[in-house]
Amino acid sequence: MSDLTDSILAQLLTLAKPRSQSAEVYFLSSQSTPIDFENNRLKSLQTKAVKGVALRVICNGRLGFASSTDLTRLEEIVDAAIQTAEIGSPAEFEFASNFHSWDGNDRSLYTPPSTQDLVEVGETLIRAVHDYNSDVLVDVGFRVGSGTVKLATSEDVYTERSNQTLSATLSGNLVRGEDFLEVYSYDVVRDQAPDYDRILNEVLQKFRRAERNATIRSGSFPVLFTPRAVSSVIGRLFDTVLSGQAVVQNASPLADKLGQTAFDPRLTLFEDPSLGVSSCTFDDEGTPTSRKAYIDHGTVMGFYWDRRWAARAGRESTGNGFRGGLSRPGPDMVNLCIAPGGASTAELIASMDEGLIVESVLGAGQSNQLAGEFSVNLALGYKVEKGEIVGRVKDTMVAGNIFEAFQNLQELGDTPEWVGGGSYVPSLLFSQLGVAAKQG
Repeated sequence: MSDLTDSILAQLLTLAKPRSQSAEVYFLSSQSTPIDFENNRLKSLQTKAVKGVALRVICNGRLGFASSTDLTRLEEIVDAAIQTAEIGSPAEFEFASNFHSWDGNDRSLYTPPSTQDLVEVGETLIRAVHDYNSDVLVDVGFRVGSGTVKLATSEDVYTERSNQTLSATLSGNLVRGEDFLEVYSYDVVRDQAPDYDRILNEVLQKFRRAERNATIRSGSFPVLFTPRAVSSVIGRLFDTVLSGQAVVQNASPLADKLGQTAFDPRLTLFEDPSLGVSSCTFDDEGTPTSRKAYIDHGTVMGFYWDRRWAARAGRESTGNGFRGGLSRPGPDMVNLCIAPGGASTAELIASMDEGLIVESVLGAGQSNQLAGEFSVNLALGYKVEKGEIVGRVKDTMVAGNIFEAFQNLQELGDTPEWVGGGSYVPSLLFSQLGVAAKQG
């Protein structure tokens, strides 16, 4: 340990050791600069920064916790953690031990763009959308972020990681009478520039596909989920039911299917923490991460665990204990990946005689995620007739559950895409799903 923050971690451990059986200190420093255009005009520029620590202790066999952004009152942080241990839950697990890791210290030579550079990119994107249709109200958002995480325990653990991220979002709103259309695209990258051309081309393609309206009747139809829709609907479901917490709470429908082939053999779903924006070699509890197949050719292989829920199940942590800010850790994935299939998205569309494309959905829908069910209203979707997109559908809902859906899996797309840095998934075509459409 060398700098001021390392000294703070060391001081907290020194203060906590005589008063507890074990201690863990988590340090977070993050900075984010949002640059937002709203309705074609620059709206806001403001940098936000957070720096603080979270301390967990095991005292008399119970867990104590305290966090603070005031790094000048270390004794008070320790006092608070010790006091909460008096009424804390029993310590069912141990903090990490005997592990050292430095992740991302050999930062790339990439320098994030200046605020002025991003303002110019935003203005260029707005002009390009207006070249298509000057009536579109364009929103552009950028987030320039950097962060450092450090963790130390009284059991000889020191881990450190840092990264730089940049996200770009482009959206357009078009009002035609009582018809309101909103389309968007975004990219999140690490130590590089977003693909602005791809973002722009996706937005323009969505507008062109939505120029005409189409209708579909209620019933069962082939339904194609684009990668973004796969992430927000299918991915969210798997993220929920593969959590060790849901397994321990008997809330996951996969809890009793370990080792069973519960899905189409073409489905392989895995996590690879070496890939993507959020890649890391250890989690927020100081446990090493690793590549894991949760579903291998349709067979349920395992679940993801943090230390707390793993201990309750008599398992080992899989390196999936992560925090939101300075909170306590909980089970979460670094990323969710689905192995691709053998057909391009264009070929999948061409194979549909009459069906639906789900591009984006409204919110989380009315999903009963713990039952593997989903029922989502389309924010943007298209009707397909005889292999061609004929227009945009409105007031339409798609419903099903992941077990029945994957029994009716027709094909997976051959090109996975990163969605928001947390999913790497292809398009999925199901031969039939329930569609409910409002007529009139």
